[in-house]
Amino acid sequence: MAEAASATGEDILDVTQESFQQAVLDESHKRPVVVDFWAAWCGPCQQLMPLLQQLAAQYAGKFRLAKVNSDEQQALAQQYGVRSLPTVMVFRHGKPADQFMGVQPEPNIRAMIDKYLEKPSDKLIEKAREQAQAGDTDGAVATLRTALEEDPDSSDLRIELARALAQTGDTDGAEAELGKLPLGQSEKEEAKALRARLVFAKAAAGIDPQAVAQELQEGDPRPEALEQMAAYAMLSGRAEEALGLYLQLMKQHRSYNDGAGQKGLLAAFEVLGNDHPLVGQYRRQMASLLY
Repeated sequence: MAEAASATGEDILDVTQESFQQAVLDESHKRPVVVDFWAAWCGPCQQLMPLLQQLAAQYAGKFRLAKVNSDEQQALAQQYGVRSLPTVMVFRHGKPADQFMGVQPEPNIRAMIDKYLEKPSDKLIEKAREQAQAGDTDGAVATLRTALEEDPDSSDLRIELARALAQTGDTDGAEAELGKLPLGQSEKEEAKALRARLVFAKAAAGIDPQAVAQELQEGDPRPEALEQMAAYAMLSGRAEEALGLYLQLMKQHRSYNDGAGQKGLLAAFEVLGNDHPLVGQYRRQMASLLY
């Protein structure tokens, strides 16, 4: 890559606790932001910083270099778990996406930055999301399939295609796309959450909500009814109802459909996330049934 004459003041800047939100988090939605946590007394920091500044100049605005003096901004360094200096983090879409500690060779740093630069496929993902939001899910699928032909190694594209297929009701197609992800990418949070949602979509397929609700009200429902309504409740955003029904299914029909009650609970935990207040509560109740 040809070296640019210099980087602008918008591309390399010192960042404080007060400016971090705008300079790093907000900016990272537009382009990668490389945050260098450094200190004046740190020899390796003095060795690394000129290299980072040189790269910022060469990339000519494709990423921002934000320098954080960790002695002066101790709360900020602590907030992001900085344990040694230098620590370099790449922020993308409002959160840390990658990091390294110590001095690294230039090719390694380039490789890390390049992973987060905007690609043509990123714009196609945005287009597909807009199509899906407008109700044109078939158009979104077509856009993403075309994008994947041009960039077949993009895990983000494949996850987005799986999401669009799920929205059209093609859960088998969505599962197939997720199954094509490399092992490391298969464990990305987006992929795991989507895989969990497919559990609900398949279980609730063809449900008659009123008939199933009537069966539940009458008492002694079939395990199929419990599973269907739990899945339907999760898809409808009624998490507490869903968790209660999955727990009931687990209590009353432990072995039904290869442990559908426990599997449903685990899928719900994946979608809700560990920080959700219901997850800890129902995880303990699930464990009490198991042990």
